[in-house]
Amino acid sequence: MRRTELWRHFDFWLLGAVVILSVFGVVMIRSVIAGNIDLAGYDRRQAIFAAIGLAVILITTLIDYHLWSTLAQPMYIVVVALLVVIFLTGQARFGAARWLSFGIIDIQPAELAKIAMIMVLADYFARNIHSEKNLRWILRSFAMTAAVVVWILLQPNLSTSIVIMVMWASMLWISGLPPKYLIIFLLLAIVAAGALFPFLEQYQQERVINFIFPNPNARHGDNYNVEQARITIGDGGLLGQGYGSGSQVQLRFLKVRHTDFIFAAMAEEFGFVGTVVIVGLLVFVIIRCLRAARLAADPYGSLIAYGVAILIFFQTSVNIGVNLNIIPVTGLTLPFISYGGSSLVTLYFAVGLVESVAARRKTTEDITGA
Repeated sequence: MRRTELWRHFDFWLLGAVVILSVFGVVMIRSVIAGNIDLAGYDRRQAIFAAIGLAVILITTLIDYHLWSTLAQPMYIVVVALLVVIFLTGQARFGAARWLSFGIIDIQPAELAKIAMIMVLADYFARNIHSEKNLRWILRSFAMTAAVVVWILLQPNLSTSIVIMVMWASMLWISGLPPKYLIIFLLLAIVAAGALFPFLEQYQQERVINFIFPNPNARHGDNYNVEQARITIGDGGLLGQGYGSGSQVQLRFLKVRHTDFIFAAMAEEFGFVGTVVIVGLLVFVIIRCLRAARLAADPYGSLIAYGVAILIFFQTSVNIGVNLNIIPVTGLTLPFISYGGSSLVTLYFAVGLVESVAARRKTTEDITGA
């Protein structure tokens, strides 16, 4: 494909939305860390990661996404190897070993695992698009997924494990999972959740228990954080308290406000109206990914775009749900906005894959309504 044709099909709307969200994320991080010496410079670091991510998008777009089909399995093996290294020598923070330190930067392989699984599952389902959708077809994809999830669970990192399992189940359904298996899977998921609960880490069990039986007088822990998040959101009202003027945020009643609870901080400063705008932008990004999937030239490209859309949708829904106390605390961040270098660059890489699919989409002669 010629370069002129490539950039003619490039989705500038998708890129623009992602850049706006990332700039807003840096601005929010700057506000929530104000006066906190321990978090000083996090906004500048996030801006640097965003700039790196922008370059990643452009480079990934230039590479034909079909090439990633040949690189999917090697990347999968590398990710598994990194997860094993994390298990053996990983740097523990907040009770979990999830980071590999390389001098001035830390890498979280579990974030890379999300993209690796999208690529390897898209490759598997695309290659077997015409195969019989039987139990063997399902179990082979599950085995590939479980080989990654088990090492993430051992960190322990339950939230990322759930994300990857949701992506697997969703891509399985999109690829033609027979409805008769759906009820079976739901029942198995419920049984597995009950059976695995006693083996979860204590803090993970407490998150579930605190959600079911909340203590409104708690002065620390996840229940306190959620209660403060709800107060913070309510304090924002319709139009918010103004940038850098939220008492809950600036007086540090709201904890983990630069990652897990940045949605609540955003709601206090910009109110319901501002929150709707940002959530609308996230929905717009998801819609553009789904559009790329619909217009993709082949099943592999379509599944890549669907996988990225599922990833962004699920993480957004869960993060907002936690802030609103609809679901238990999980630790999932708000895409493009929460602080996190590995997470941000990984999401930019995912968007780059979607852009590569969109740039090589079907022509208007192949499909109407493009």
